[in-house]
Amino acid sequence: MADEPPINRRAFFRQGLREIFKPLARAAQPLEDVIRQIGAMDDDVAVYAQQQAARPSGSPLAPVLRPPGALPEAQFRDACSRCGECVRACPAECIKIDPAGLRGNGVPYVDVDAAACVLCDGLQCMHACPTGALVPTPLADIDMGTAKWHPALCVRITANQPCTTCIDVCPVGEVAIRLIGNAVQVLPDGCTGCGLCQNRCPTTPKSITVIPRSTNAATPAATPRPRPRS
Repeated sequence: MADEPPINRRAFFRQGLREIFKPLARAAQPLEDVIRQIGAMDDDVAVYAQQQAARPSGSPLAPVLRPPGALPEAQFRDACSRCGECVRACPAECIKIDPAGLRGNGVPYVDVDAAACVLCDGLQCMHACPTGALVPTPLADIDMGTAKWHPALCVRITANQPCTTCIDVCPVGEVAIRLIGNAVQVLPDGCTGCGLCQNRCPTTPKSITVIPRSTNAATPAATPRPRPRS
């Protein structure tokens, strides 16, 4: 025993402290991850605030697809109470609200890449709205936006494939979209802008996308559009 080297007390205590604090370090790591995530959210909010501050006064916000029957953009934002009744009523679960305002400027919107409007029986969101921000509208007069075909991205053109997905899924059919030769033709007066064609399109990026109705605050109240006879 006398021949054993003397114990280095400092090294001994350092090692002991390391063992004691290891569980604390492991517990702290998830907290650090949460803090980083919150920081990233704060950064997103800050960027959004900067974008809004940099936007010239009176200029229109970025176009966003609104639920069917929505009032013109400025009126819709004023009338909407953010109650979420349209969200709860939607059987397709396509209507979203982002309380932070990073998506949809804080009022209901439709992200068609996640889920498109299916123009459900009864158009339930319109009738669930308690403030009149969504107005009960006949199916033939719904105008959420207009689809646009991008031939340079479509497999019909790029790969000579007989894809007709966008035409097959359209809930109003040839009133809105049809095949002319090898080209997809969208009929603006018939297209409701529901977004099913974009949602189901198999290409990346999408070969057909919906351009939302203008968000210009000066847009007059919507009037029924003439529809071609089927």
